[in-house]
Amino acid sequence: MEKGHTSNRTYYDISKRFPAVIEAVEKLGTTVREMGPLDEKNSHLVQLAAAAATKSEGSVHSHTRRALKAGASREEIYHTLLLLISTVGFPQVMAAISWCRDILEGEGGE
Repeated sequence: MEKGHTSNRTYYDISKRFPAVIEAVEKLGTTVREMGPLDEKNSHLVQLAAAAATKSEGSVHSHTRRALKAGASREEIYHTLLLLISTVGFPQVMAAISWCRDILEGEGGE
């Protein structure tokens, strides 16, 4: 199995074994996103930046998908990550962009 598919499989397996936990986590995310002034797209871009900063490949994949679904352009996704260079460093941003590209290239290419 390719590395990029491991987190999806893990999420799926855990969601089947512990559906109440996954339901609670998803409800928390929805509640927090809906309570503030940021729209869904910008919320996912913020979460994408946080995922990149914490070196979470699976979360970068997830929030790239979610940002795209919420209407973010590729340029907005790249810009979100490039803004992190002075905060988390060039190598970490390049890693996050490579994880992002797993999704961007898998959903129609660049």
